[in-house]
Amino acid sequence: MKTVKISAIVLAMAGVFATSANAQSAKTNAWEGFYGQVGVGYGTVTPTIKDGTATIPAGFGGVIPVSLNATTSGQNVNTLNTAVANIAAGYNFAINDKFVVGLGVSYDPGASSGATGQLVTRAPTNPALGPLSGAAVGPTQNATYQMKNVYSITVNPGYTIDNDKLAYLMLGYTGATVGLSSQNIPYNTVNLTGYTVGLGYKQMITQSLYMLGEVKYASYGQKTANATAYGAVPVAQPVSANGAEFLVGVGYRF
Repeated sequence: MKTVKISAIVLAMAGVFATSANAQSAKTNAWEGFYGQVGVGYGTVTPTIKDGTATIPAGFGGVIPVSLNATTSGQNVNTLNTAVANIAAGYNFAINDKFVVGLGVSYDPGASSGATGQLVTRAPTNPALGPLSGAAVGPTQNATYQMKNVYSITVNPGYTIDNDKLAYLMLGYTGATVGLSSQNIPYNTVNLTGYTVGLGYKQMITQSLYMLGEVKYASYGQKTANATAYGAVPVAQPVSANGAEFLVGVGYRF
């Protein structure tokens, strides 16, 4: 009886493996199905800081006789260069044995390293202001910024070179949070959104594991960062950015 039970178990397990194998072989494309992956690499971000405004109240600092709608501008803003980590998952839909269309989500956990720039505030050009007309108001502020919570949702059309190799494009929506601060402006954030495009390649290294390489570019539209300087001066600064990311990693093909 014991031998019969063991034989039944063996036959059942063989049936499960046979069903799984048949399901794999039934795929129209070897890259069809779910996947998950992790990667590490390098990222770079180039921000654009356009002229903003600072509303300076009358009497501020004991030297401003009237309320001023001053202009703020960024200068000497450095490009941000940072290490990145990435996690991603998605599903590839088979078109035929040579083409797939994937839907993927991607997220960079944590925050980038920081980069620096300067913020200058100038009074409006107005002869009635006398020596204040067009002059710098207060010292130049040294500012720091960083990127965090970078994510994307993409459509990924791919070409199956063979069962072990996949080349693909990435086209979609991306978002990120920019953190900004200076010695007189407390840390504040602004959420940027835009589009991303990229190229990728995957190479199987076992039946289920693959290695990958990706290059992605992102363009973030303009948003206004609002903060209060010196605890009394509202500042509104338009911010946008372009960035690129270079990744290598490993993944699992289900």
